[in-house]
Amino acid sequence: MGEIAITKRKISELPDGRTADLFTLENDNGVKVDITNYGGIIVRLWLPDRNGNFDDVVLGYDKLEQYFNDQNYFGAIIGRYANRIAEGEFELDDRKYQLEINEKFDSGSCTLHGGNSGFNSKLWTAEEIKIDGEKALKLTYLSKDGEGGFPGNLETAVYYSLTDDNKLRIEYEAETDKATIINLTQHSYFNLKGHGQGTIEDHLVYINSNKFTPVNNSMIPTGEVKDVENTPFDFSVIKEVSMDINENIEQLKITGGYDHNWILNKKGNSFELAARVIETKTGRQMEVWTTEPGIQFYTGNAISVCGKAKNDKKYPKRGALCLETQHFPNSPNQKEFPTTVLRPGETYKTKTEFHFTLI
Repeated sequence: MGEIAITKRKISELPDGRTADLFTLENDNGVKVDITNYGGIIVRLWLPDRNGNFDDVVLGYDKLEQYFNDQNYFGAIIGRYANRIAEGEFELDDRKYQLEINEKFDSGSCTLHGGNSGFNSKLWTAEEIKIDGEKALKLTYLSKDGEGGFPGNLETAVYYSLTDDNKLRIEYEAETDKATIINLTQHSYFNLKGHGQGTIEDHLVYINSNKFTPVNNSMIPTGEVKDVENTPFDFSVIKEVSMDINENIEQLKITGGYDHNWILNKKGNSFELAARVIETKTGRQMEVWTTEPGIQFYTGNAISVCGKAKNDKKYPKRGALCLETQHFPNSPNQKEFPTTVLRPGETYKTKTEFHFTLI
């Protein structure tokens, strides 16, 4: 077993004069991931195919400045609250809070992915550490009380590690000095053929779930929980993304494809398989394991690119998919959903792993 190599180089200066760095984690198999401490963004991820050829399988940009106004959240750490909160409002301990509104529909508005002050736009402090004897990249950020409208000084740490058996592990920790809400995730867009290599409609997807949460016209969960059986949302048996994505039903018309939260078949915070993706031409397989209760499956229905993407590639509609492990959208306003409240003295702790193999 070889030791994971971590290298660092400066990549760009931010408007305020601070410098962002790029960290490369690489194992003995040649699997390699580039991560910047700006937004915790996974910029590149190289994986072999069944013939030993390597491709970068995540969407992104060559220039850091392009991420500053990226509406896709390519590769970023998402917080303080991943996904949507209706009207940017919630009540906690008899006090109402108003968050930044950064998404509007004819039917209403919301806070998406933490608002304009989201973690994807922050410069994190980075250091190389060891966890159980293995090298890891630790990113930390202090989100101050009132940032984006959220209460509490929130100290957050995200740990990226790559194993010698091709697992990319992401662990999240956070503590607060005032009751708050939190929901963190990682927003990489995957195309297992390689970024810019057409759509993911031919990818095979399995989701370990029998239920999902329908949304209204503002993309907010209605509060209902529906069975996936006999609907296009049934991925309990692996199938091509294209099989049912264009069905003429309300839920798919609202979102333009899949962009919903699936409730995982698990109890509590046990660490279990959430989803599997297979690309048959390259033989690449990705499994997503998590302690989270839900997963947002998004099929890149509204991909838009700021200038040119990496290597001058073009990213079409449905040019990648996201599998964002999470608590449910709008949970602070849905008492039936698992709580996202974090209080002083508690530690928020979740883990997600991406397992890469060949078939």
